[in-house]
Amino acid sequence: MAPIGRRDFLRWTGTVAGGAAMSGPLAAFLANPAAASRSNAAFRQLREIADLRDGKVRLWLPEGFQYRSFHDTDGPAVVLGDGTVLPGRHDGMAAFPGPNGNVLLVRNHEINNPGPAFGDGSLAYDPMARGGTTTVEVTPFGEVVDSYTSLNGTQMNCMGGRMPWGSWLTCEETVNGPDVGADFTGVSNVPLTQRHGYVFEVPASGQSNRTPIRNAGRFAHEAVAFDPVDGILYLTEDNFGFPSGFYRYLPPVNPMVAGHLADGGELQMLAVRGRPNANLAAAQRQRATFDVEWVPIPQPDVEFPFTPGQPAPTSNNDAINFVGAQGRAQGAAWFSRLEGAVYDRNVVYFCATQGGGPAEPGPSDTIQGFGNGSGQIWAYHCRSGKLQLVFESPGADVLDFPDNVAISNRGTLVLCEDGSGDNFLRGMNGGGQIFDLALNRLRNNTTDAPRFGEEFAGATFSPDGHTLFVNIQAALGVTFAIWGPWTTLGV
Repeated sequence: MAPIGRRDFLRWTGTVAGGAAMSGPLAAFLANPAAASRSNAAFRQLREIADLRDGKVRLWLPEGFQYRSFHDTDGPAVVLGDGTVLPGRHDGMAAFPGPNGNVLLVRNHEINNPGPAFGDGSLAYDPMARGGTTTVEVTPFGEVVDSYTSLNGTQMNCMGGRMPWGSWLTCEETVNGPDVGADFTGVSNVPLTQRHGYVFEVPASGQSNRTPIRNAGRFAHEAVAFDPVDGILYLTEDNFGFPSGFYRYLPPVNPMVAGHLADGGELQMLAVRGRPNANLAAAQRQRATFDVEWVPIPQPDVEFPFTPGQPAPTSNNDAINFVGAQGRAQGAAWFSRLEGAVYDRNVVYFCATQGGGPAEPGPSDTIQGFGNGSGQIWAYHCRSGKLQLVFESPGADVLDFPDNVAISNRGTLVLCEDGSGDNFLRGMNGGGQIFDLALNRLRNNTTDAPRFGEEFAGATFSPDGHTLFVNIQAALGVTFAIWGPWTTLGV
């Protein structure tokens, strides 16, 4: 999610934690210190590259790379194949195999505040919510073949996760609803007809059933990563101004067997064994490693009382902390704004966007401080049950507010920056080196005014690894297909 005054938010305090180094799949990442520096190798230097769509320069890329943008909402309305006017604020996204060698992209639209749903309002989960997903069939070179609405009537669809059974799980980063007071925008939720703050499933080539997975929790969801060995989903929470948590959802039926995600499972929250409410938002020692346990969330969903047509008595802050407070009461760990997550070879990697800052006093007994660093990358080892700090940014010039994350077929992480200045796509290889993959040089199509501060989002590789698809999000939105000699970068 794009920040609103994030650097002015409350800061967290906490003690520095540590532990022994880990062997196994994480070991390669730990060959270098957690706060490694960015590589400046000549072949990784970026340069101006013209967009094959119209010859304008929207990205800087390494030598030998090309790209094409599509579904740009900065200009005349884009009408999808089903007649829907394309909504903006493109965010999380996943790529699936499509017909004739093409790629199917299921793409989030992170739109807040009540208003008529895009697409066919009669199908919408909430006809007065403006977010959702669109599905696009494209060639590996970013040429649009078809597109349509696949989920509408949701809110603040931020990230999610690609599921191996052929679905995208999209996450609502909000708890808005007619039973909850206005969020940070101050806009009334009275017009909403449904409660929000859930995970929804969208098949790669079809329509969502528009039914929330309520037992996966009602909170500020960000991303989902699935462990196919144990059949468990791992979920991140991006909770502004408050501690965020790392969760797991145990479905009642293994989705790999059922072919879909079932409701009715158990939600749990990560805690550090022997360290109640461990503050992992603060700066950590290099290679910090923790044994963890999982505490149950007895009430993952909630419907607050309200009078239809009247402002709700429950504040948004109380509602957005309802689930996490249950875990923290049992000692669950604190993180600073957890966002992107991805599974690879028994490890779930996830981003703490503002983690790693120095400890500073908090203003109250409730909020003990707030992470004010440039970001952390964490890894949860599913087989051993250990949590480890993979990388902690020493400053914005190395890695600035990592948000969405993807992984290449070779195991290189691709990190989408969401900072307030120049935003990059950064790569992180198995040696713990950070390097540049792309630089945002987007300008308004009509005025040519710079829009450099807008975030990258939704990075996802085509199934064959040929093309990296990624969005740039703002009030507008645009999607890119990027291809080139990935192996020369170690991607």
